[in-house]
Amino acid sequence: MTALRVGIVCYPTYGGSGVVATGLASALARGGHVVHLFSYAPPVRIAPEETGVRVHTVEVFAYPLLRYPPYDLALASKIVEVAENEGLDVVHAHYAVPHAIASFLAREVVGRSRLRTVTTLHGTDITLVGADPSYRTMTCFGIARSDAVTCVSEHLRQETLRAFGPEREIEVIPNFVDGDAFRPRPEARRADPSTFVLCHVSNFRPVKRVGDVVEAFARVAASVPARLLLVGDGPDRPLAERLARSRRVCDRIDFLGEQPDVSLSLARSDAFLLASETESFGLSALEAMACGIPVVGPSTGGLPEVVVAGETGLLTPPGDPGALADACLSLARDPDLRARMGAAARARAVGAFSPRAVVGRYLDLYRRVLSSA
Repeated sequence: MTALRVGIVCYPTYGGSGVVATGLASALARGGHVVHLFSYAPPVRIAPEETGVRVHTVEVFAYPLLRYPPYDLALASKIVEVAENEGLDVVHAHYAVPHAIASFLAREVVGRSRLRTVTTLHGTDITLVGADPSYRTMTCFGIARSDAVTCVSEHLRQETLRAFGPEREIEVIPNFVDGDAFRPRPEARRADPSTFVLCHVSNFRPVKRVGDVVEAFARVAASVPARLLLVGDGPDRPLAERLARSRRVCDRIDFLGEQPDVSLSLARSDAFLLASETESFGLSALEAMACGIPVVGPSTGGLPEVVVAGETGLLTPPGDPGALADACLSLARDPDLRARMGAAARARAVGAFSPRAVVGRYLDLYRRVLSSA
């Protein structure tokens, strides 16, 4: 098939939208497509020299009159520059605010017959940021004016319909995981197999309820030898540290901060622990599953679409650290159950959520919007 020229617009951070966007960019480039990636800084999970992705860092003009430098306009200008000079068929905006609007502006300048736009909604761009009165109108506009819109889960699609009521089709295309990069690594296991190791990966924002993670772990550690790996950073890290001190488990928690390769921490673990108030998808849970470890988390949001309760992990009522602890203990005390769930988790991750399956759906979508031009 003819190679496409695709622009990917994303945030460069460790959040799920940036991880998925850069993973998609790399997969498209490996498939022979020409990929340009736009962001305000080099994304943390991509190595352009290895993948062949062209990374365009958007610079914003600073001037005293501009109290809030207009990143969206600078981004749109950069997309137009690349489209005019090097050619783009499709611009794929990950996260609605402000990427969908910047992509729309670029398309209006270049011309709809020469450039098409796709927007993928990832979660907080709908449930938190986009719902704020300051951004709601523009979020609605961006959804309405994109040539195609996708969501990463059926849960998020329903939330989008409920919150914004768009009169258009929204397709569900899930996130994906590279089963070669995220895989079981027996050699990474600790020397002491009697210690039950839990891992949590997040941006430590309030919605992740990292305090509940620490509380659940403290209850586990009171019953069995256990250790907790906390990967990531964010506003609630001090809260987690205070709670760890008050529950006297500091010496059994490793605050690892942001890691360029979280797969190693996952592979060192026996189970993955989430306590989120909601998850639009649960990419970190999927990455853990690909590493062959079961997931313990709340039955909320899109997480049940990823984790099959009782098969690839254990799901509990939201907001209940005691239930999370009990689920973890059931895995800690039953190595055979843990092994069965880990194997099932790996099989589901690399089967239902492989790059081959999911990236192919995006390519089909790109070609559909191009054929409708």
